[in-house]
Formats: sequence, C-alpha cells, structure tokens
Amino acid sequence: MNIVNLPPRRPLGKIHVPTVTLAHGGGGKAMKDLIDDVFISAFAGASAPALEDQARFDLAALAQLGDRLAFTTDSFVIDPLEFPGGDIGKLAVCGTINDLAVGGARPLYLSCAVIVEEGMTFDMMRRIAQSMAKTAADAGVSIVTGDTKVVQRGAADKLFITTTGVGVIPKGRDISVAKVRPGDGILVNGWLGDHGAAILAARGDLALDTSLLSDCAALHGLIEALLTAAPGTRFIRDATRGGLATVLNELAEASNVSIAIEEELTPLRPEVCGVCEILGLDPLYLANEGKIVIAVPPDEIEAALAAMRAHPLGEKAALIGHAGDGEPGRVIMKTVFGGSRIVDMLVGEQLPRIC
Repeated sequence: MNIVNLPPRRPLGKIHVPTVTLAHGGGGKAMKDLIDDVFISAFAGASAPALEDQARFDLAALAQLGDRLAFTTDSFVIDPLEFPGGDIGKLAVCGTINDLAVGGARPLYLSCAVIVEEGMTFDMMRRIAQSMAKTAADAGVSIVTGDTKVVQRGAADKLFITTTGVGVIPKGRDISVAKVRPGDGILVNGWLGDHGAAILAARGDLALDTSLLSDCAALHGLIEALLTAAPGTRFIRDATRGGLATVLNELAEASNVSIAIEEELTPLRPEVCGVCEILGLDPLYLANEGKIVIAVPPDEIEAALAAMRAHPLGEKAALIGHAGDGEPGRVIMKTVFGGSRIVDMLVGEQLPRIC
C-alpha cells in the first residue's frame, strides 16, 4: 500500500532554540521548521514531500484488502508524558491501532495532530516523535498527515496528541458489542491494571517504589492470530479507561446478557493488587493499554486461548468467565472467599489523565 501522487521531496528546516515559542504556531518559517525538525524528520526521513493539506490513497488498492473501511479517532492527555513502558507518542499510536483492530480491521494509516504548550522543550518533542515513528514502523502502519498548534503557557499541559486511524475490514468479519450470547466465554489476554498502576507510581506524588511497566502495545497482530484460530469471535474491546469492569458492563448491557467472572481466574499481578490496597482502588477499574476483553462461542474457547498464548502479547491469556441468561446487564464476580459481588460501571474517574 502506498500513498499516491506524492510531490517531489525537499530539504528539511531545522530548529535552533531549546523550547517552543508562540512563533512556532504562527504559520511562518518557525512553524515550518518545527514541523520539519520534529515530525517530518521522524515520520518521513531526512527529506520530505512538499506539504499538502491531506494524504491521498489508492482506493482500488484499499478495496483489495477488504470490503469496509474502519475509521477512528482518539486524544491523549496523559501525565506524565514519559512513563515506565512508554510515552504519550507510543500510547497515541498503539491506542489508535487497537481501536481499529478490535473491530476486525487491519490498521493502515494514522494522522497525528498536536497541541503544544509554549515552553515545551524540543528535546522531549523529538523523543516523543521518534517514539511514534518507531511504534508505527514496528506495527507496519504509516503516519501520513497531521497538524500542529501552539498555545500560550498555562493554556495546556505541555503536549496533547490526537491520532486518527484508517483501516480495512476483510470481507466476512462481523465483530460487535451486541453479538454476545449466553454460554460465550469471556477471555482476556493477560495481566490487568498494569498501565494504571504504572502511571500512578510514575507521578511520584505518593513515593511508591515499584518496577511496574505500562502494558502499552499494538495488539493487531495478536488479534489477527485470534481471529484466524477463532473466526466466530463475537466481541473484542480494549480495556482502557474504566478497565475490565467498564468493558464488561458495556458488553452485558449492549448484548442483553448477564456476565459472571471469577476472581481467582482474573490475572492480576501482586504488585498491582498491592498498589490498589494501599490506595483503596479496585484493580478491575484500572486502565490498560495492551489488554483486550474477548467473547467467543463455547466451541472456540480453547482455540482462542491457544492462539493468544502462542503470541508474545497473550502469554497469560485466561478464560475468566462466561456470558449467561441471568438479569440482563448484570456483571457478577465470584470472589476467592466463595461469595459474589456486583461489578458496577465505574462512576466518576479513579485516575484522571491516564491516557
């Protein structure tokens, strides 16, 4: 797949100051140098095409990959910008890739729009842009267009990123939150809550000493392996803000089923549970950036688990429960003590600025 009709390539401008000023958002040479030095050099290499206001695609080539386009957009405002296991750039690329992939799409192209606060250092901006470029290249997708705005000090918090993604859904795939049926298995691809706990520790407010890393990852390869092994997969959703509990509640309501999961089967690291115990948080609501919740028909559960466990991002995949025909919309967890608890939708925000 190639972007078509690219103009001739040109030399890149360079930045010669340490921090962003309002002039870098003014539309003139300073802004051109910012875009060239930080973003074009990362996304396109040592020289770049003349800038257009859009990316252009060959529709015939897209149609060879599937019969429907998938289109998604997301904004990222995480604090801190760099954290154990990733940064806002990696997060933006992975998050948008995953939003396409959970609908069965094969991600192809991304856009990148940034809002930069005056005073942001160019060193950090370059690191984040390089991280985005590496993450996209590793995932086999291209960052093909974007936008840059600069705001005065205090009008933002260093850097906000919005990424939009385009992918193609192969013919015959039909994955939906409304398709789950009683008896379907509820699966996850590994440890839950790592991202939320790692970000909380990275903020430093509570002086928590932990080796936890964010699970930030692009999951389209794992999802392709899953769908090859279990083509009847009904539902996939990445468990980001609101965590596992929120996804299960949305699923139960949309599909008009009940869901029962088991605490003993739900993969949680002791370190994550420890952080939650100290702070009075529930790990079921912690954000993830490399975990999906899956519903598959009973006869494909084992195949789905085997396919995920064979992939590096699914080694700890687990069957945590089943959909049922109880009270529609209700999510119940069987606890390790033999009792049961209702798992409600998250009310409010456990941790702001988490993604």
